[in-house]
Amino acid sequence: MPSAALDVRPLAAADWPAVGTIYAAGIATGHATFESAPPSWPEFDDSRLPGHRHVAVDGSGRVLGWAAAVPVSDRCVYAGVVEHSVYVDPDARGRGVGRLLLDALVASTEAAGIWTIQSGVFPENSASLALHAAAGFRVVGTRRRVGRMAHGPLAGQWRDVVLLERRSTRVGV
Repeated sequence: MPSAALDVRPLAAADWPAVGTIYAAGIATGHATFESAPPSWPEFDDSRLPGHRHVAVDGSGRVLGWAAAVPVSDRCVYAGVVEHSVYVDPDARGRGVGRLLLDALVASTEAAGIWTIQSGVFPENSASLALHAAAGFRVVGTRRRVGRMAHGPLAGQWRDVVLLERRSTRVGV
C-alpha cells in the first residue's frame, strides 16, 4: 500500500541524475533490461513520450522511482499502443512506489487515448511480474531467447522475455 508521504509528478530534466542512478541500479541486477548503461538525458528526453514520464518522490522530494513510455510503432494503427519501463530505487522497494507509478502511467495514457500499455520483463524478475499482475497487466506470452546479454554477469547468455500488456477498459473499447 502506498505511503501518504509518496507523491507522483512529471519527470523533469532536473530529476535526471536520480533517474539515471535508479536506472543504473536496475541495469546492474542483470534482470531489468538488455541495456548496458542508462542513456544520456538528451537521448532519454528525445525517446520517451513527454506526457507519460513520471517520478515518485517522498516527502522530502527525493526521487524513489520512475516510469516512462515510448511508442511501439510510428504506424497509425498502433497510435494507441505504448511500451513502458518502471524502475524503483533499491532502497524504496516494497513501499508501493512501483504501483503508484504504474497507476499514474495508466491514468496519463488513458487520458491521452492510449488503449494498450505493454512491456517485456525477464522471467527472473518476479517482483516486476507480480507488480504488473497486481496493476492489471496480463502475460501475453514468452519470447524465447529473444536477445543476448552484452554486459554483466549474464553476458553472452540468451534471455527469454515475458511480454505483458494492459488493455484499457475505458479507451478503445
